[in-house]
Amino acid sequence: MITTPLDSALLDSKEQYVFYHKMVDFVLKELIVSVQQEKLCSQQELLIFKQYSDLLLYSIEAMRIKYMYDEEDNMKVDLTDSGFPNYLEFRFLYNDLELKNEYIHKLTDIDSLKEEFLDTLLKKKQAVKRDRLFQAASIVYYKSVDQKLIFNRFVQGKILEAPKDASYEYITSWSFYDVSHNRPFICYMYFNYEGKNALKDKEKIYQVLKETADRQMPLDTMAYNIDRKLTDIEPKHIKRIDLGPFHNVFAKDENKITHAILTGISKKEIPLESYALSLKIDEVFSGETFTEGGFFSKQTLQKWSEVIKQKYVFAPHRIIQLLHNRTPEVLHKLAKSPIEVSSLK
Repeated sequence: MITTPLDSALLDSKEQYVFYHKMVDFVLKELIVSVQQEKLCSQQELLIFKQYSDLLLYSIEAMRIKYMYDEEDNMKVDLTDSGFPNYLEFRFLYNDLELKNEYIHKLTDIDSLKEEFLDTLLKKKQAVKRDRLFQAASIVYYKSVDQKLIFNRFVQGKILEAPKDASYEYITSWSFYDVSHNRPFICYMYFNYEGKNALKDKEKIYQVLKETADRQMPLDTMAYNIDRKLTDIEPKHIKRIDLGPFHNVFAKDENKITHAILTGISKKEIPLESYALSLKIDEVFSGETFTEGGFFSKQTLQKWSEVIKQKYVFAPHRIIQLLHNRTPEVLHKLAKSPIEVSSLK
């Protein structure tokens, strides 16, 4: 039986780590299928979306292994409008693995640990002590988790050439985990390039994106900053997906959907594994151009359209019914009716 106090956002038992990871894994996979079915992304965008989601899932699985038998520390699910792990958890993972060579030689030898476990379980007929299980989990953690696959604060995707019949020359993508919101964002930029070759100049482009577009901000502001700092780039279309909040029993925020789900769970109207996931898509398109700067430093920049903002909610059928009863005013503001996904069993 998993008990999660509604005023707590700490995962403090093996059961909770397993349950939380299973929930996030299930929900993200459901989301990928639904985004494709609802045509919220192109096929190319969907493949990129899946790659970033895989990094997120890999990182949360690493957290599960890291904390499962740790009696001193507990993983923190964010208290703000998120439901995902606090950004610092990703930072801790990355830093741990930076020092893994120092830790590995301090751990118990695998063969002797196996022998000890068999002796305890089969000969002594006793349970393995928690601190020894932590040793085993630490071995798995440090020897199997790849630092390169951890979802970092900023993750840069490749620059890809456009199909021949496209109205743009290149597409690139990037993802970031916003520190203030503790949620993942996925961005796409379609652009033309006036320099010799965008693929050869990719490091300069990547550096500007990392410095300029690594946090949540008005999308037209982000577009203007990228356009101003990269004089050879002519952005045509920028799209940003805000993944979350993830409304579930481990979340604690003032979001009306989260509150409705937590209230429903506490009153035993809906099961403990009930969830919903919010998703926001913002887009801007370039139009005419204008000139900025003095006589010796003129620069041609894009004029951007109004930001097109669309909100979606994904939830199982029973939760959609609950939200229609409890938070109809929230659902009326969505781009379309809540999108039904499968229940977690």
